[in-house]
Amino acid sequence: MFAQRPDIRPATVEVLVDGTPVRVPEGASAAAAVLLAGLPAIRETPVTGAPRLPYCMMGICFDCLAEIDGVANRQSCMVTVRPGMQIRPQRGAREAYRPEGAA
Repeated sequence: MFAQRPDIRPATVEVLVDGTPVRVPEGASAAAAVLLAGLPAIRETPVTGAPRLPYCMMGICFDCLAEIDGVANRQSCMVTVRPGMQIRPQRGAREAYRPEGAA
């Protein structure tokens, strides 16, 4: 009645998640790479230190903040992986952007 699908493997790219190489499907988000890596948390809340992992996967909740290629406070669910990308847990509270000379 149903035909079995051929075993098609999507193209993958290798990224580093907290220093560990992880192969993820091409076009996946950095948040998906974090989940595939099995980290216990990608950041901690600044007030209580509660661990957080990607949650909404669409840019609404900010639980997926991570350091990506040396840039902190990136919403990992909104960033597409590239070969060699480095994704690290967010450390500390995020800082607001302040233009030079602003008080």
